[in-house]
Amino acid sequence: MTIHKEGKSLLITLSLALIIFNYGLTYFFPDAKLAVNVSIFFSVVLFLIVLQFFRLPNIKINKKDNCILAPADGKVVVIENTIEKEYFQAERKQVSIFMSPVNVHNNRFPMSGIITLFRYHAGKYLAAWHPKASTENERTTMVIEKDGVEILVRQIAGALARRIRWYVDEGDAAEQGKEYGFIKFGSRVDVFLPMDAEICVDIDQKTKGGQTVIAQL
Repeated sequence: MTIHKEGKSLLITLSLALIIFNYGLTYFFPDAKLAVNVSIFFSVVLFLIVLQFFRLPNIKINKKDNCILAPADGKVVVIENTIEKEYFQAERKQVSIFMSPVNVHNNRFPMSGIITLFRYHAGKYLAAWHPKASTENERTTMVIEKDGVEILVRQIAGALARRIRWYVDEGDAAEQGKEYGFIKFGSRVDVFLPMDAEICVDIDQKTKGGQTVIAQL
């Protein structure tokens, strides 16, 4: 278990702020011992909550040819046939995974291949489960191609998640299970698959990024 690079500066800043705040409280109100103890308790709880959010567990990637792995830890909230309008402009099978604040929030490549498209879109911050979040929220769109098969993966910011990070660009090689991005404080990842893909998960099923098989090509 390590701490993700996206959280290190925030954790340092938060720890310094909490130390200064509690030291000031003790210095200026030396007789308010109960208030100081309560403040220290909630400061520790707050720090641990933020710390667990940025945890990065060591996992064994479940690499499988012709399989699509979950791009994130979370819960399956959408399985449906839909018209993907940004790139395919045709019907695709969509699987969406919601990442709550208690999930690990790094994102992983669902399959290996070449990144033929990567776009960032500024947008709104609707709740991640809102029907229009996929097309109106801040988001990224990534298309991975392998042996003539293309899938589209979309990071979507939510009401609390206002920082999407990515570490890839068009033309890069995608390695199944390897980290490609991070979304801070809960959101959603959509995967658009060919119509002949066999879905291997159910609604409300928990997923593990880089390990859970969500579809078979």
